[in-house]
Amino acid sequence: MPKLKTHRGAAKRFSLTAKGKVKRSKAFASHILTKKTTKRKRGLRKSALVDSANYKEIKRLIPYL
Repeated sequence: MPKLKTHRGAAKRFSLTAKGKVKRSKAFASHILTKKTTKRKRGLRKSALVDSANYKEIKRLIPYL
């Protein structure tokens, strides 16, 4: 069976933790920031883990990361 190709768009958006969980950045932090509170913007800076509902699909896109 041939090697799987990594989905390059997904590779730029997701990374793996040491235990193999998938890390992602939060959305809604790039523009229209004036109406968002400082507390909300500060929270958007932090990374988050991919939800268990989407984990299997994302892992398939990034098999070798």
